[in-house]
Amino acid sequence: MKNLVAIYKPKGPTSHDVVDAVRRATGVKKVGHAGTLDPLARGVLVVAIGREATKLLSVTVQKDKEYVAIIRLGTTSHTDDAEGLLTKTPKPFSRPSPGEVTPVVMKYKGTFAQIPPAFSAVKNKGLKAYFLARAGKIPVLKPRAVTIYDIEILDYTWPDLRLRVHCGPGVYIRSLARDIGSALGTGGYLADLERTRVGEWTSERALQYDTIDITLPPLISDNNTEK
Repeated sequence: MKNLVAIYKPKGPTSHDVVDAVRRATGVKKVGHAGTLDPLARGVLVVAIGREATKLLSVTVQKDKEYVAIIRLGTTSHTDDAEGLLTKTPKPFSRPSPGEVTPVVMKYKGTFAQIPPAFSAVKNKGLKAYFLARAGKIPVLKPRAVTIYDIEILDYTWPDLRLRVHCGPGVYIRSLARDIGSALGTGGYLADLERTRVGEWTSERALQYDTIDITLPPLISDNNTEK
């Protein structure tokens, strides 16, 4: 469907910034996206343009996803990513060997209970968790069942552990970084993240964010998009 497109979001802009840019480029008010990418993350953001396309978002967010992530060990973050306050893990702890890292990473392949990050949009007592976290109140979030279909170690050179993750909906890669760091006894946070695929939409075929004002209007002009 022409009005459901993948845009490659760079680091910096929010997912809402991408939606606003699409509105300006197309003149269409009804625009939505299928799954937020944090400002520090980059990669595939599926955008729906027009009322009929946005009706498909509830299905699109359930599609499988692939990420390439860098987990930085030996340091923690109160947001579980590079945006937060970074704290070096107190010594003594030993740097885990590749032989120690592999089984810890692989235990996250399959279905397991994951606690979302405190700084997330998951609701706690009717409020988004990040509202409470920003106010200095630690939200108590319940574990949720999530599935990682495959996980691969691409590189491990202390302190950075680079992974490819193929997962179902609802997986927080920030939580994965936090939990792997905790299981290794070193602490860890998500230092870099790229979403390389959402369902059939891949990064190689995504439209570039800085060209959408040129590429989008002719792409949707013959598709009777509602304003």
